[in-house]
Amino acid sequence: MLRQVLENLIGNAWKFTNKQPNAKVEFGAIGAIMEAGQTNYFLRDNGFGFDMTYVNKLFTPFQSLQSVEDFPGTGIGLAIVQRIIHRHGGRVWAEGEVGKGASFYFTIQS
Repeated sequence: MLRQVLENLIGNAWKFTNKQPNAKVEFGAIGAIMEAGQTNYFLRDNGFGFDMTYVNKLFTPFQSLQSVEDFPGTGIGLAIVQRIIHRHGGRVWAEGEVGKGASFYFTIQS
């Protein structure tokens, strides 16, 4: 299931950086932040990004903040990510800025 989380997050990062001449996608853990046995993992990119005004829609099934013509997809990938992370006792959240990319963070129970 965690493989599916990474496949969805990386797939989104590739999709939204496809128009960047110098695309950058990073995955890692924030070592300085530990919460009750949980490590905070992140996946960030320098792609299209999103407006934080709509961050609450990101993990809703069949919601897309960008046009399907520009960025094709079904709109269920991030909903699946959230469901898997919650099933593992963790949480998931995102930060972004239009034109500057997006960062997705998640924790899982150790």
